[in-house]
Amino acid sequence: MSLDLSLRLDETLPEILPEERIAVIGLGYVGLPVAVGFARHFAGVVALDIDESRIRELQAGFDRTLEVDPQALRTAGLKISDDARDLSGCSFFIITVPTPIDENNKPDLSPVRAACETIAPFLRPGAVVVLESTVYPGVTEEICAPLLEQLSGLKCGRDFTMGYSPERINPGDKIHRLETITKVVSGQDELTLERIAQAYGRVIPAGIFRAASIRTAEAAKVIENTQRDLNIALMNELAMICGRMDIRTADVLKAAGTKWNFLPFTPGLVGGHCIGVDPYYLTARAHELGYEPELILAGRRLNDSMGSHIANRALQHLTERGIAPERAKVGVLGLSFKENVPDIRNSRSFDILSALSDHGVQPFVHDPMLTSATCPRGNTYSWAALEELRGMDVIILAVPHNRLLRCNPLVWSRMLADGALLMDVKSALEPARLPATSVYWSL
Repeated sequence: MSLDLSLRLDETLPEILPEERIAVIGLGYVGLPVAVGFARHFAGVVALDIDESRIRELQAGFDRTLEVDPQALRTAGLKISDDARDLSGCSFFIITVPTPIDENNKPDLSPVRAACETIAPFLRPGAVVVLESTVYPGVTEEICAPLLEQLSGLKCGRDFTMGYSPERINPGDKIHRLETITKVVSGQDELTLERIAQAYGRVIPAGIFRAASIRTAEAAKVIENTQRDLNIALMNELAMICGRMDIRTADVLKAAGTKWNFLPFTPGLVGGHCIGVDPYYLTARAHELGYEPELILAGRRLNDSMGSHIANRALQHLTERGIAPERAKVGVLGLSFKENVPDIRNSRSFDILSALSDHGVQPFVHDPMLTSATCPRGNTYSWAALEELRGMDVIILAVPHNRLLRCNPLVWSRMLADGALLMDVKSALEPARLPATSVYWSL
């Protein structure tokens, strides 16, 4: 349902909020901060997840995602559970489960469907269900609502209502947090919209934006990350052109950035569970409607090719030095999908490892956010402590974690053999502080 509403941000409205009992389904990077945030303002918040090991860790005060500190987790007053029966009596359900893509880059809505199946037996008249997971426009009303109706025996719009509020969690970001980011909300009717707005309004002082419709809010979410994906793709293409002209891309962007309206995007690997995934939700919907996206998919293809591009540059250096791939000592620093987080989902560092392996290189890997126990095991690479990386022919700084950037020049000197190639993928290092005997490269 589309509402004829003007933009209303932080508008004061009459209090219509009942004494909600909140349930958050899915306790990953998104769901846990949402649950903790609501627990500060509502009593009896239920935080549900199907991962038993995750539940045990959270109950012990440990968040493996590092998004919520132990003290905040211990004092939140959450009912952390993997037992769906704890949803009994809840009135306000928030779904924050993952929305991945399959091997064909098609949306995988099975976690969303499973969450609806979990909620349905506990829906009661007057309940509201809010989806935060990233989806294409139409999922909330065309998939979730009918499924909840079917399984609960209730009627959407009469017995319960739906809303959508796109998550904007940025893993590892200590500045842009749940409470400091404007929250977009939507509802299938105006009363539901205001109920959702007021619930989130208690939690988020940064302000509430009421979208014109659920489909508008769903579209806004996929557009946010699609825009970033395309801009990074442009920077990656620029980097490949600059490389052929022997110009450092970082220097070009620094000069261009002096113009007041130049956007500050930089080249790099695009992975994770948002920017590298969300565009496929939008293009899947476009295909269903008979439209063939061109620009969006071109950007996806280019960004997905960067791992191979980086590996090929490393292999070129080995060839120039006369080093056989099977004898090469190559180190890859950073396996997570972005800096300062331990999340490896959809990390493009593994594309580098795969491409190197295809040519006979067995690289050493190190990531200060992981351990040899938590690092995914594979036959194409070997885990190494940082101090074990000595005399490498190539070092690829794929993910510039702060702990790596704080390494002093002596560490880099120890890691690099004379004439070695240091690949600073995101131009995070200062070349002047690096060993003069090495060759510096960046996108």
